[in-house]
Amino acid sequence: MANEPAERAATELLLIERDRERAVLDSVITELGTGRPAVVAVTGRPGLGQHALLRWAARLAEDRGLRVRHARATGAERELRHGAVVQLTGPPQGPPHELPCRPDRLAGMTELLCAARSRPTLLVVEDTQWLDPASLQWFQALVRRLPGTPVALLAGSSGIPVHDTPLPCVADWPTAPAVRTAELALSPLSAHGIATAVELICGIAGDQRFTEAAAGLTAGHPAVLHTALRRFTGYGYAPVAGYLPELRDLVTAAAGDHTARVLHGLPDAAVAVLRALAVCGGLLDLPLVCLLAGQRHLSETKLRAVLEASGFTTAGHAAPRVHDPLVRARILEEMPVDERADLHARVAECAHRAAAADEDIAELLLHARPLGTPWAVPTLRRGSAAAQHRGEHAVAVARLSRALDEPLEPEERARLQFELAAAEAMTAPEAGDRRLAGITRAEHGAGRLRARATDLGLARGNSDWGRRTAAEAIPAAHGAERDGLIALYWIAEQTRQDDTELVMPEVPALPDRPADAPRAGVRAWQLALRGDDPDATRALARSALAGPADADSLFLPRLVACRALFLTDDTEEAERHLDALLDGARRHRTPTVVGRVLGIRAELHLRCGRIGAAERDITAAERALPFTSWHPYAVPQLLGLRLTIDLENGRRDQARALACAPTPAGAEDSVLWSFLLFGRALVAWADGEPAVALELLRECGRRLLRRQWINPALLPWRSTAARLAHTLGHRDEALRLSREELRLARRWGTASALGRAELGAAPAAGPARTDRLRTAVAVLRDSPARVAYAGALAELATAEREGGDRERAAELAAEAALLTAACPVPRLAGRVRLLATDLRSPAAPAVPEAPEHHGWDTLTEAERRTALLAGCGHGNRDIADLLSVSRRTVELRLSGAYKKLRISGRGELSALVRAMDGC
Repeated sequence: MANEPAERAATELLLIERDRERAVLDSVITELGTGRPAVVAVTGRPGLGQHALLRWAARLAEDRGLRVRHARATGAERELRHGAVVQLTGPPQGPPHELPCRPDRLAGMTELLCAARSRPTLLVVEDTQWLDPASLQWFQALVRRLPGTPVALLAGSSGIPVHDTPLPCVADWPTAPAVRTAELALSPLSAHGIATAVELICGIAGDQRFTEAAAGLTAGHPAVLHTALRRFTGYGYAPVAGYLPELRDLVTAAAGDHTARVLHGLPDAAVAVLRALAVCGGLLDLPLVCLLAGQRHLSETKLRAVLEASGFTTAGHAAPRVHDPLVRARILEEMPVDERADLHARVAECAHRAAAADEDIAELLLHARPLGTPWAVPTLRRGSAAAQHRGEHAVAVARLSRALDEPLEPEERARLQFELAAAEAMTAPEAGDRRLAGITRAEHGAGRLRARATDLGLARGNSDWGRRTAAEAIPAAHGAERDGLIALYWIAEQTRQDDTELVMPEVPALPDRPADAPRAGVRAWQLALRGDDPDATRALARSALAGPADADSLFLPRLVACRALFLTDDTEEAERHLDALLDGARRHRTPTVVGRVLGIRAELHLRCGRIGAAERDITAAERALPFTSWHPYAVPQLLGLRLTIDLENGRRDQARALACAPTPAGAEDSVLWSFLLFGRALVAWADGEPAVALELLRECGRRLLRRQWINPALLPWRSTAARLAHTLGHRDEALRLSREELRLARRWGTASALGRAELGAAPAAGPARTDRLRTAVAVLRDSPARVAYAGALAELATAEREGGDRERAAELAAEAALLTAACPVPRLAGRVRLLATDLRSPAAPAVPEAPEHHGWDTLTEAERRTALLAGCGHGNRDIADLLSVSRRTVELRLSGAYKKLRISGRGELSALVRAMDGC
């Protein structure tokens, strides 16, 4: 009795949307009570509720005083004569020696019909598809004897024809007009029915997303829905969208259980064909599928009927298809592993002969035993390339891994290992590094792949791995491969932060003028980092990039040569070579190199003021290889670049969030950490924390100097720190840093480096500030550093305005406005617009002469400029943009000015300035 409520609830669920069928059965039972016989068939795919409907009818008949007899056919009794009949009539009565020698073909029928004359009888038979031949004949004979007898036969079937002579459909039953006939075909639940079921089982109505998901997952199958929801509520879950993952898992399990039950009820031949169909996926026509399943003599018409009635397949052009991937997986799970692998292999061979698509064959080969055929590996490689193109990197890795199971020559195996390591950068980068290291240590078959493997592994940013791997491979290498490994070693050495190693590998130093391209490119990068000899740097970089890149070319030496070129202000040339490198990396499907090239090109765009292009490239770099796939050493440079771009675009909140975000363990151990420190300093400066920004820049400089990365063109940390030091009143430090950057920039000699140095030296130049700015503008005018040039124009315009030359200031502001329109930089463009507007307004002169007041002499120059602008009515944001400082700096200056002038706030300051004709 404890299970009665649960069983009743289950029955109610399985009877949802069965009102039409129940009405028919109700009327049949009512007429049976008046003596009218009937034959009713209830059909549908397995699990649609046939049994529940039959049992509901049986209970209804019992409640109305009718006799009810019940039988259920099973596959186990398929060979038992009269198995279902005995359940209705009972076994033969009497001593064994009195029983007839030959079984009676209509045993028990006379007694049943006689008993029905005194009390109408309902015969309920479930799963008639499993009736044994003798029972089938008995029921056919019964149907012919129904006229005038108060007997109704209610037969339920899954519709699966498991033998050649099933119970005929209602239309074929030879009945008289006095016998009522009906056929009730059940269908899946509608969306409304599923919503009703959810409320019935869960106790509350499900939200729309939940019920829609339940409909999609169960396809309206009542049995699967009931099982899944019962388990769902048993765990205490509520029917809301937040529990959709749990619902999905439970439906998967319930659907699998249902599939297993139905499979066990199918003929063996049908199961064999279903397995073959689950593997083929519609690639082959049905006769060929039957041949693969070892069922070449099956009737195709009957087979299609069985498959359709099972509910597992849908009609296809050439053959039925197993439509549900969960069902397909469960069908194949029932097979032994060896048989499953062999079936996949045979299907793959047939699909290859039928010229199926590469990806379809590759998917078959994933689960097949090794074939040893000449087409298997090329097919898997092409399938992997297609998957990579779609961004399905796990699939690409799986297909290349499967290719390695085939018998291969050492050279081909090494190439496949290399391709697999490149693909694993997206899914398992550490495994890819180990695979590449194995290639470099291989004694046979690696060929020139040793250098390429080191190049690819180093591109992900692990300089320690690159140094160690290159040093180990150099002794066994010769010729061009040896030169390439030496070049790669020195690339890795340049980014090493830890200089405390006691034993260094014995690797030849780079000559001053290498003859080979890889070492020439790295030598150019060495000179560029140290700020030495820009002409030699340019010549070496061009030498490294002179020849076309082929399949054996190393990427990183060419990439650092491109970086050396844009440090020498040859940005157009560098961009052309970066584009070529990017095409090659995409062609060779190396996402690590693609991401690396895009990151460098984003840096070039940023230097040239193309902020939109820089953002597109850094976004594409993150998409090509997410931050999580880079080695921790490489992440800081990319993060620093991204937050700098966000700042230039005026997205300060995003930049701040990125600056505060946690970094991978070990990221601080690389010299590239300096790039993130520089970006964080810019964010701190923008947030009005100059002291924090200055300390970050000091640490940035210390790290760069430790590795002898001296060139100010690489990262202008000195000039930026000088500005901050000047703001904070550290005049000596500001002068020292600005002079040092000027000296190094003059030694390097490019317009961009020198112009930035002059611009950075201006705030600490005192009376010579305007001259410094004029020099910066003149030097930067023909440089590729468009953002720096626009900034210099804005600062010079401000200085000229403060000096009283409003006409010259307006000309400079107009030029800056044109420049920011051509190269949109939102942060700078806003500042330029504000400056131009201020210059056009007669009510807002530049910086007025200081009014006479006993406190003005005590103000610093910065405080006087800030106080005068505030007194003229400018807000803190406007003042910050006009003076190129943060709002926090403006607030600090005004606070100091109020104290020295002994006033309480901006109102008194405005009155003071107006009284002295300062505005």
